[in-house]
Amino acid sequence: MLQMGIIHPSSSAWASPVVLVPKPDGEICFCVDYHKLNAVTCPDNYPMPHTDELLEKLGCAQFISTLDLTKGYWQVPLDESAKERSAFITHVGLYEFNVLPFGLRNAPATFQKLVDSLLAGLGESAVAYLDDVAIFSDSWAEHLEHLQKVFERIREAGLTVKAKKCQIGLNRVTYLGHQVGQGTINPLQAKVEAIQKWPVPKSKKQVQSFLGLAGYYRRFVPHYSQIAAPLTDLTRKNLPNAVQWTDECQKAFNQLKETLMSDPVLRAPDFDKPFLVTTDASERGVGAVLMQEGPDQEFHSVVFLSKKLSERENHWSISEKECYAIVYALEKLRPYVWGWRFHLQTDHAALQW
Repeated sequence: MLQMGIIHPSSSAWASPVVLVPKPDGEICFCVDYHKLNAVTCPDNYPMPHTDELLEKLGCAQFISTLDLTKGYWQVPLDESAKERSAFITHVGLYEFNVLPFGLRNAPATFQKLVDSLLAGLGESAVAYLDDVAIFSDSWAEHLEHLQKVFERIREAGLTVKAKKCQIGLNRVTYLGHQVGQGTINPLQAKVEAIQKWPVPKSKKQVQSFLGLAGYYRRFVPHYSQIAAPLTDLTRKNLPNAVQWTDECQKAFNQLKETLMSDPVLRAPDFDKPFLVTTDASERGVGAVLMQEGPDQEFHSVVFLSKKLSERENHWSISEKECYAIVYALEKLRPYVWGWRFHLQTDHAALQW
């Protein structure tokens, strides 16, 4: 990093410790522990993009390209006052960064501002989540035009992309842990296999790690919250770190794995067609599915929703739970159904009129 000009020797009054983290491939990852600096940093609450919205935009496209900005954060220079605060201590002295380092509290917000500014006005043809840029189009001619605009802006900004990580002009691409394109969205197979191979958790932290990965794909799992309830119960603050693994926990663990291993596919929404919202309630939770009719005259799932009921909500009558399922679904599905024609389906006769 010193030879690359990423860091330089420092005489700063600030000093954060270095942490060396082993990677699965045997390499060592150099990290700086900025938690004390972050504790006294004013937060930048710039909004991050919603993953689902980005995936749905790409899912509808016929041609997609993705670009990876080379060591994204390191392409953002620090001003002098920020440099001294980035200082870290090593066995050979104190150094500070010339560029934006990983680990700073506001680094993601700062970088997202940069890429949003870079792509301003191109929202219907280009999006980005941090250093992952995606360009999408309905025709090849449009795609070439969109690519040219994005590359021109990248060049003008003095940024670079990593060619080996780029995907250019494909019908389906890997983006944010998913396979997307030509009207469908799937979980990335490598991630699903990682879930399938996950060993039985022994501690609360291991349960949280499993739920973090499985929960990232919850939109593919009908009644996710109800299924995962025995596992989420293990993460309560008042419970010991060593978990009490029951048959109910094992059943939930297996069911989540099996559902994701069944190669679930969601359709990208088509706002030129009406939606169907189906809701349901059970003893422990509520759920819904947003659907649309496809060219094959069959209804296909766009997104699954679910929510575990609180202890107070568990005491509601079944009619109250079924009604809450509708309210919850329409609140969560507002971007899809607000201002658009849709049909609502419930199997609870008391709510029909």
